Amino acid sequence: MRRYLLTSAALAVMAGVTWADDAALLLGNDSYERLGSVARAADVLDAANGLEALGFSVTSLRNGRVDTTATSLAEFAAETAEADRIVVALSGRFVSDGKRTWLLTADAAEPSILTLGSTAVSVDSLLAVMAGAAGEAILLLGVDAEAAKFDPWISTGIGDLSIPQGVTVVSGSVRDVASFADTVLTQPQEDIVPYFEDYGLTATGYTPRSHVIMPMRPSVVPVPQTPQVSDTGADDALWEGAQALDSADAYRNYIRRFPNGKHIADAERLINEIMTEPNRQDRLIEEALGLSRDARREIQRDLSLLDYNTRGIDGIFGAGTRQAITNWQQENGYSQSSYLTQDQIARLDAQAARRSAELEAEAERRRREAELLDRTYWDETGAVGDEPGLRAYLDRYPDGVFAELAADRLATIQDGKRRAAEAAETAAWDRASGVDAVGAYQEYLSVYPEGEFVGEAQARIAALTEEQEIAPELEAAQAAEAALELNALTRRLVELRLGQMGLSPGVIDGTFDDDTRRAIRRYQTNSEVDGIGYLNEATLVRLLADAVGNLGR
Repeated sequence: MRRYLLTSAALAVMAGVTWADDAALLLGNDSYERLGSVARAADVLDAANGLEALGFSVTSLRNGRVDTTATSLAEFAAETAEADRIVVALSGRFVSDGKRTWLLTADAAEPSILTLGSTAVSVDSLLAVMAGAAGEAILLLGVDAEAAKFDPWISTGIGDLSIPQGVTVVSGSVRDVASFADTVLTQPQEDIVPYFEDYGLTATGYTPRSHVIMPMRPSVVPVPQTPQVSDTGADDALWEGAQALDSADAYRNYIRRFPNGKHIADAERLINEIMTEPNRQDRLIEEALGLSRDARREIQRDLSLLDYNTRGIDGIFGAGTRQAITNWQQENGYSQSSYLTQDQIARLDAQAARRSAELEAEAERRRREAELLDRTYWDETGAVGDEPGLRAYLDRYPDGVFAELAADRLATIQDGKRRAAEAAETAAWDRASGVDAVGAYQEYLSVYPEGEFVGEAQARIAALTEEQEIAPELEAAQAAEAALELNALTRRLVELRLGQMGLSPGVIDGTFDDDTRRAIRRYQTNSEVDGIGYLNEATLVRLLADAVGNLGR
């Protein structure tokens, strides 16, 4: 987007000719920093060349901010002192309190009756200036169609203007006003009245039946000003500096220094992005922390421990993590920006550490309670040492404190039975156990309903049946663990942690065998985490968080 400050008076002076006694002001704002865009509002500036050709001293400005607009108004005011004709064309966002009307500058915030200040151009003041050229003064207003009310006293649009005698005010859409100004108003000796209806414009104030405002083309044509070679080196240097600072003020400074610079469009675009990006300063603060991927994973683990769903622990702050951060900030009285500061990270980590300790303490309490019940049941069943008691214990506590001992004693009993069994029954049992299928065991039972291995056959039938029933759940659990892509170091850390908790995972070698699966099931039961002996994200987060908590102590 570009700002134009063009004065035909300057061209005439350079040419040695003084013929410009008429003044024109063209202000078109199509890109507001905080209030959005007004499509084609800057098209009104297209009339500048035609007005200059008719002898007007033209001051024009696109997307003027407070400072550049003030400069343009001062230039225009100086030109009007001796002007015979005055043309003013304003296009963009207008606001009114019902009586007074203003055009907002490109850097205006949402207006209020008490805060308009210098961020608005007073249409009423311009009308007062134009009164000095009565009968030869025309004000064009290109009005944005979007309606809004900003406070009880200010709304968009044109108010009830107090138009001085001899001043014509023409209003319409930004597109129609721009087209009228460029194609009709700039024609010499043209009666403009018939065109109002053609262009859908409304005329008020001084509205004679016929109105020829423009003169003939001047007989002396000004010599065009020799184009000045721009200092591209300084332009590029200031642009690089603005990019390094990457702030709205830096880009505005570039626009002030180089209103027709090489990078003006990028500067306007970046100002708009900066002003419209929500929580930009918070984002920059988080980016300045330089969080590594591991640090981001730790933050995601902390949020997960506190029951804020990040949708994964991968070190990437996507929509799930940002929503989790936002929810945590809301619960803790912070601005809900979804971006973290160093203090917030420290508080989050402390909360997670405390929660981890609470979960560990609760798990330990449940483990002790479960162990007490386990030992009591053992004393009533397995401690007797017979097969029914041992099987009763294992049925209730397959991963219990005495599960390994009970299994060993049952194996000893089984060995004794094997030695005592007849050769035929032993062979039948060997065949059934070798096949290890429900049908094979049922066949054994049909032949030896009172055999020595009846109890074990029935137990295996029950176990195999249960395995078939939970097969889908088992496959899902295996897939969930595989998706974690655990390396050998993480597996050993899991086994080490299970061993530290007294859950007997077996050899610490990074291989999850039956002992490890039993230990994982014990941990999941004690921690009230869903699982059947395979790791999932919830189990891993809790287990590793417990491990990190212990290392910290």
